[in-house]
Amino acid sequence: MKSLTIGQLARLANVNIETIRYYQRIGLLHEPPKPASGYRHYPENAIDTLKFIRRAKQMGFSLREIAELIALGESACSSVRQRAEAKREQITTQIQELEKLRQMLDQLIEQCHSEEKDSPCPIVKKLSH
Repeated sequence: MKSLTIGQLARLANVNIETIRYYQRIGLLHEPPKPASGYRHYPENAIDTLKFIRRAKQMGFSLREIAELIALGESACSSVRQRAEAKREQITTQIQELEKLRQMLDQLIEQCHSEEKDSPCPIVKKLSH
């Protein structure tokens, strides 16, 4: 198995070096020992871990949740599925809340169009109260 420096790993995984260091500090990525030569060498599978983290973040999982998914591993499919279902439910709730906010903004924008130029802005009025 080929080993990689932190710079090579960052480039291949398309992340910043500081991101790798942060993930190491919080325990998402194993930090290899520093040899006398001064350069840590990461296994190639660290690329997969970093890509997993990025994709999980894109799906809305927090870093804490990602750590749990990594700890569960591939053999705990039912536990991972339960977490994915919970995340889906959370996203559904967020979408519903965002839809309500959009409707409120649509109403305020419509009121703003119908108001006369010298009257107080309904949007500012609503946000002030």
